[in-house]
Amino acid sequence: MIKMSKMHKRVIGAHGAVLALTALLPIASAMAQAQVQTQAAPELQTVTVTAQRRTENIKEVPVSVSLLKDEKLDVIVSGGQDIRVLAGKVPSLNVESSNGRTFPRFYIRGYGNTDFNTFASQPVSLIYDDVVQENPILKGFPIFDLAGVEVLRGPQGTLFGRNTPAGVVKFESEKPKLDKFGGYYNASVATHNTVNVDGAVNVPLSKEWAARFSTLRQHRDDFVDNTFTKQDDALEGYNEHAERLQVLYNPGAGFNALFNVHQRSTTGSSRLFRANIIKKGTNELVDGFDADKIANNGLNFQALRTNGANVRLSWDLGAVKLYSITGYEGVDHYLSRGDIDGGVPSGPGVIPFQVETAGGIADVKQYSQEFRVESKNSGPVNWQAGVYYYNEDANGFSNNYNSTTGAQTSHLASHQKNTAWAAFGSVNYAFSDAFTVRGGLRYTNDKKDFNTVSAVNVVQIGPAAVGASSNKANWDLSGTYKLNKDVNVYARVATGFRAPSVAAASASVPITVADAETITSVEAGVKADLLNRRARVAFSVYDYQVKNQQLTVVGGNSNVNRLINAAKTNGRGAELDFEGFVTSNFKVSAGGSYNFTEIRDASLSVNKCAQCTITNPINAAGRVVIDGNPLPQAPRWILNGTARYSMDLGEGQMFVFTDWAYRSKINFFLYEAKEFTGKPLVEGGLRVGYTWDGGKYEVAAYGRNVTGTERIVGGIDFNNLTGFTNEPRLWGVQFKGNF
Repeated sequence: MIKMSKMHKRVIGAHGAVLALTALLPIASAMAQAQVQTQAAPELQTVTVTAQRRTENIKEVPVSVSLLKDEKLDVIVSGGQDIRVLAGKVPSLNVESSNGRTFPRFYIRGYGNTDFNTFASQPVSLIYDDVVQENPILKGFPIFDLAGVEVLRGPQGTLFGRNTPAGVVKFESEKPKLDKFGGYYNASVATHNTVNVDGAVNVPLSKEWAARFSTLRQHRDDFVDNTFTKQDDALEGYNEHAERLQVLYNPGAGFNALFNVHQRSTTGSSRLFRANIIKKGTNELVDGFDADKIANNGLNFQALRTNGANVRLSWDLGAVKLYSITGYEGVDHYLSRGDIDGGVPSGPGVIPFQVETAGGIADVKQYSQEFRVESKNSGPVNWQAGVYYYNEDANGFSNNYNSTTGAQTSHLASHQKNTAWAAFGSVNYAFSDAFTVRGGLRYTNDKKDFNTVSAVNVVQIGPAAVGASSNKANWDLSGTYKLNKDVNVYARVATGFRAPSVAAASASVPITVADAETITSVEAGVKADLLNRRARVAFSVYDYQVKNQQLTVVGGNSNVNRLINAAKTNGRGAELDFEGFVTSNFKVSAGGSYNFTEIRDASLSVNKCAQCTITNPINAAGRVVIDGNPLPQAPRWILNGTARYSMDLGEGQMFVFTDWAYRSKINFFLYEAKEFTGKPLVEGGLRVGYTWDGGKYEVAAYGRNVTGTERIVGGIDFNNLTGFTNEPRLWGVQFKGNF
């Protein structure tokens, strides 16, 4: 038998993944071809995206991009879930949080950041209505009344904001319209008295003015019984509301102004940490685990208020179009408190000491301004250029408590000032009708000033204030070639940059600074319309290398976090998106990705967990060597699919819609341990409904996580086998209407 090295196995695995995904193309094509020969199916609508800051056919864009919109987006959020519901719904995207409905962390192609520090930065940037949401607290704004969600994979450092080396998740609200009064309403009720109500109204105010008001209300009862009755009797509920008002001014003569104000308020339980729920030596839940019960003697709650406003102006000057985007985002209040030891003095299991923590934000004020000009040439050359400014002022704090007595044991408050500016430009040149080249360049200067404001019962090690600054020029170059009217191929080389990050001190760790990280990525792909536009497919392969990647070291024997840099991280993989009509009333979609990541730095080691079974080498200092490990929260495989079948019934249509998402196993932390390796996760949804009056009204029964899958999706690297689990199964009914 031939023995293969670990690297050979990984290379073969990567190539196998490419072949497997490629094999899906002729299978899908053959399936659709066989069906359309017997029954004509309609054409797919043209999909447009703004991945290059212009509205373009998704097939023409030389970037691996997915779009969620319309029914597919409405269905996955029908159960009232927060933004984490996007995890696995498109290739290469994962979203998780150890803070519940707040502070989501995004990963694209396995590349993200597990940092739970108040001032954390992430390599995946979230853009909402053209305004970057930098602080992770801002990234959790609820999903409602959206035109679509674009996921742009790979470095996007030329045209978008800042800190985008892994990619961008881009949200775009539905806009006011001048032509007619209208809107929608949507209401559902489900298990645990989960109530989700949202709606919007569009009001033309005159020939030049229109307004659109959107609102969301979500509620879930506390349904997890706390068997330790001295504290919260029940947990895991929430109350969420958000509003957005947009006003459009369009007087003609080439000028357009869009004003947007929005706010969010949420209260409820923070993440429920459960002590010793992992069976020693495995990643299985312990025998007799009951997700509806917990024993916590600490307080558990969170409350958040955010608000924002932006103004988007555009002037059509004939040969060019000028844009101004002014944004403000703020956090008025944030406090999340939880019993991180996961239990009470009597258990479950061994709990060495009692502690609960609270993290909070006194305020965040973020201002951004972009001016951009783009050409409107009819010839082969088109371009855009601009300048960007960003300013953030943030105050955050962390507290520790003795959960037995309730007494506060420490308090640490910190302040960060972050300013950045950039100049950017890109050029498109069409050498022919078939071949187009795009190139972009961006120069960024970023500066952070960080200091400790107050420390109670925290003996700070090292300086009380630090500064970090960096500047970088990034570029990208891509080419698109039309093989024929239906098939495009493209190739892209791009670089990205993330500015230095700072993590607050603790009793045992000083303020830590992670140096800037950079990425170089190579990508190639094909995008095609199939079977006379009854189906479409996009397939890409990529390879990237991150230098000096910022990583978060969490705990060991205490729940603290510090920042380090890894010399290199390698990533490679493939992605597939497919959708099409099998028949005129049967539509399917499928997606998949293979993402291989590997940390390459023989000098890096981290403290090991106290109770788990480490599978990595241990060095002479008793620390875990992480060289060769995958990145945390980076599943190698993500698969997803949907199917919708409809039939005429009476004056309307009855339909069945199902959606499924799979991700393979993940590491929770930088080291590998049997207990802290999350098992593969499959979650599915089912919806049976009836629409009538040309789709104006819909009533449906639905289920989310219909198989009732229970998985450990994250852990606390502290002093026992503490973890937290995925969302429960949900059954509900829903009514939607348009007017």
